[in-house]
Amino acid sequence: MQSSNPLLNIGFRVPFDQILPEHAEDAVDTLLVQARERVERLASAGERDFEGFMADLDVLTEQLGTAYTVVQHLNSVMSSDGWRAAVEATLPKVSGFYTELSLHPGLWAALKAFAGTEAARNLDPVQARHLRLTLDEFRRGGADLPDDKKARLLELDTRLAEVTNTFSKNVLDATNAFELYVPTARLAGVPQRVQDATRRAAEDKGKGGHRLTLHQPVLTPLLTYADDRTLRHELWEAQARVGQTDGLDNRPLVREILQLRRERARLLGYANFADLVLEDRMAKGGEAALAFERDLEARTRPAYERENAELEAFYREQAGTDAPALEPWDIAYWAEKQRQAKYDFDEEALRPYFALDQVLAGLFEITRRVFGITVTPAQAPVWHPEVRYYDIADEHGTHIASFYTDWFPRESKRAGAWMNAFVTGGPREGGVDPHLGLMCGNMTAPSGETPSLLSIREVETVFHEFGHLLHHALSRVPVKSLSGTNVAWDFVELPSQIMENWVMEREALDLFARHDQTGERLPDELFDKMIAARNYRAANTSMRQYSFGLTDLGLHVEFDPESDADPIAFARDIMARFTPAPLPENYAQVASFGHLFSSPVGYGAGYYSYKWAEVLDADAFSRFAQEGIFNRETGRDFVDKILSRGGSDDPAQLYRDFMGREPDAGALLRRSGLA
Repeated sequence: MQSSNPLLNIGFRVPFDQILPEHAEDAVDTLLVQARERVERLASAGERDFEGFMADLDVLTEQLGTAYTVVQHLNSVMSSDGWRAAVEATLPKVSGFYTELSLHPGLWAALKAFAGTEAARNLDPVQARHLRLTLDEFRRGGADLPDDKKARLLELDTRLAEVTNTFSKNVLDATNAFELYVPTARLAGVPQRVQDATRRAAEDKGKGGHRLTLHQPVLTPLLTYADDRTLRHELWEAQARVGQTDGLDNRPLVREILQLRRERARLLGYANFADLVLEDRMAKGGEAALAFERDLEARTRPAYERENAELEAFYREQAGTDAPALEPWDIAYWAEKQRQAKYDFDEEALRPYFALDQVLAGLFEITRRVFGITVTPAQAPVWHPEVRYYDIADEHGTHIASFYTDWFPRESKRAGAWMNAFVTGGPREGGVDPHLGLMCGNMTAPSGETPSLLSIREVETVFHEFGHLLHHALSRVPVKSLSGTNVAWDFVELPSQIMENWVMEREALDLFARHDQTGERLPDELFDKMIAARNYRAANTSMRQYSFGLTDLGLHVEFDPESDADPIAFARDIMARFTPAPLPENYAQVASFGHLFSSPVGYGAGYYSYKWAEVLDADAFSRFAQEGIFNRETGRDFVDKILSRGGSDDPAQLYRDFMGREPDAGALLRRSGLA
């Protein structure tokens, strides 16, 4: 019998138009009861084979997971007091259940008993990997701990879920709390489209002048182009204060999260949190990840020092020898001036050629040619009028996936860009169950009569998130927990980052880079300037990423959260080695670093994954560059050996299957002009 609660009736078509915050707790409570009943049945059943045990364990929490993913998603994109309360009410219950699951003595005994059976010895390779990883996951989850330590682990996991949720909420609230109204005169140098959009934003609030916020489509061009140095300083400081304002101060939460993670790792027999979470990833441990980042830093630093000396010389030449020292709020501004002088290239000149709808059409055409899929607009209930919905069919016309897009900033929406999975499908007897996912972003929004015109970085972000989506949508793994993006986190960025390469290819750009007014293709002169400037300050871009990865690993490997040392100062001191201008003493970017601290694990001890996967993507794309960027056979091989296989084999083996060799770490430095 169907429930009146739409969260209990989720099939492939999610009833987003019916789901309200008050549905969340009731649905979660009901689904938890059902899940616990299934756990007890699984734990108490007698002798069984894979289909009667491991296959059931694979989908044990599927309904609960889907419903709770929807709840968390709606709080991310339509946040309100109601949705926040719904998450806060359900989070401890769901977190506690998953910890209980990994600690369930009967289920652990049944799993070990199955592992010793003849049926387990005769599993196919994917099933055998599922069994092995599940055993490892239970061990890392504390299944062998004595009862008192299991109880403590449950307390740690529940508190981690609560405090990281508070961290995320504080960042969103602090970001939205800031607004600054300025007259037009203070926006000299700022692109006209940004002036128009901020003027309309002020009008929408019944105010005059221009409304400035900390959302990236406003903040980034202000810091890059505003001639008013005082204004740049004010905005930079406001961004730097996110995570450390009264009532929304994340600084004490950073220490607590580090303490909870360290205690959890030690309870499970690991030296630190990094060793715990990286054991099943390509890096295998915190020291290896640190060595990887430090090696790249050492190889990049000479070019970094050279770039900064060149910027300093340019600044003195333009501003005079008596001009004040460069500060953090000056770097983007003067770097853009230097780029324009050096290459006669302003990234803003590209925007008219990157209308969002055209970019998406080009992206879908590229993936049709390379991977044989067709994307078509479709209809489904949505959570906001801006949301769009699409179907994906394979080259035989079979519906294999659908997805939503939600591209523009809202005050009720968290920052950044991300892909997520709602439903994991895959092969079944006689056919295929489609996958369901989404892409979200905070891109430059339409304004008045002007459509959404993207920066080149935003175009790369759209391609990046679609790479993640393809990893989910093209998966053909029968075991759901090994499907799609359920792979080692230092491998998961390969399918997303490799997609960004097409953005810099002339043949690919010709499919979508058309002027929004005239329809003309991107002129050769502008393309040539873009390519010439592609690696401008590449060392600084790289060092910024290393700073995040090394800060993350430093906090989770080397910092002692039980000591008197301040984690905020510790993080600042690491980041200071990677910034061209001195950082203020009170700099606390880590207090708003959602990737690290807005979920119990997230990218904690794993931010290095971006650079790790960038090495893989630079190397793997060299095969497309050699064989043809639209080569269907190369694309088919990438689908067959990477995208379709999810976590069904060791990621290093999947990479070797596609490339026929180990990764070449020099490929990234060569692409960046840093070799």
